[in-house]
Amino acid sequence: MAFQLDNIKTTDSQRGKNAKKKEESFLKQEINLFNKAFPNKVKEDFYTELSVLLKAGISLKEALELIEKSQKKKQDTMILHTISKDIVAGQSLSSAMKAHKHFTDYEYHSIAIGEETGTLAQVMEQLGEFYARKNEQRRNLVSALTYPIIILSTAVLVVFFMLHYVVPMFQDIFKQQGVELPGITKFIIRISEFVKAYGLILVLMVFGVFGLQTFLNKKKRFKQLKDLLVFKLPFIGNFVKTVYLSQFAQAVSLLTASKVPVVNSIQLVKQMINFYPLKQALETVEGHILKGESLSNSLGQHKLFDDKMIALVKVAEETNQTEYIFERLNKQYHTRVEQQSKMLSTLMEPFIILIVGVLVGIILIAMYLPMFKLSSVMG
Repeated sequence: MAFQLDNIKTTDSQRGKNAKKKEESFLKQEINLFNKAFPNKVKEDFYTELSVLLKAGISLKEALELIEKSQKKKQDTMILHTISKDIVAGQSLSSAMKAHKHFTDYEYHSIAIGEETGTLAQVMEQLGEFYARKNEQRRNLVSALTYPIIILSTAVLVVFFMLHYVVPMFQDIFKQQGVELPGITKFIIRISEFVKAYGLILVLMVFGVFGLQTFLNKKKRFKQLKDLLVFKLPFIGNFVKTVYLSQFAQAVSLLTASKVPVVNSIQLVKQMINFYPLKQALETVEGHILKGESLSNSLGQHKLFDDKMIALVKVAEETNQTEYIFERLNKQYHTRVEQQSKMLSTLMEPFIILIVGVLVGIILIAMYLPMFKLSSVMG
């Protein structure tokens, strides 16, 4: 019989006052280099180690103390120390973790289900696998984009150097000789003058945007616009979508294994996913399910979900194999992420080099055309 989430909330409210604290509605800074405490890598190690210790017969309190001693960051140690104290005071692990904003509703409900059903060690293992897969996908994303970004940054610096220093040198020669300039040369000179006048401001603005990224990501409107822009980018948008679909499939598989109803699973995953197009799609799916439609039909009404997922989900509904099907989907999407990360890096490198070559070639042609004309006049 499906486990009801409402029972968890009622039990939790009877266990302690911490349940009155505000819940975090979504996993903040999902793909972010500036997590301050308990980032996803720490969560991966925490859940994996806790699962191993619990399966070895060590009590929850002793397991938390052992993991606490192995932490390198003081903030992570303090969080685990506070959780241990709350457990000694009589709270459940889920209640103690819920008091900290670093843990999501997804984690809280999964652990609460594990406590109620006596499968806490298995839930911990599944959460460890979830964050391990999530961290691996993040590494694939960083690996796929790092080299192209380095090439692109170098290319921008080269073009900036030519416009700021090389073009003005030719411009002085043209002025001294009084040669008539072609249209393309005048255009490049105007760009050069703009770069000389506002180049420093542009550089400061770029660094400012990167510096304010952590703050701006907390603004809902900015995050939505950024996610929609990334989603529409060629190659990159499809790659990022596949990463989040993999996380969606894995999360639903974990919750289904814990006997969470489909509607509750969609609600929890929606809170956990920090990618606006997918969050918006899941809200639509949730609405259709509440109206009595099946999960496959609800997914089929949004173009974000591909035909393969919809077909397999329909099979899962007919055969009552939802957990197995979503686990298979997760593996397939994960394999696709690895393939696309390699392809993305392979395609972007020559593409960026081609763009750089065209830009540099245009600048050189624009500068040498008047030189050829000047040499013919002098000859």
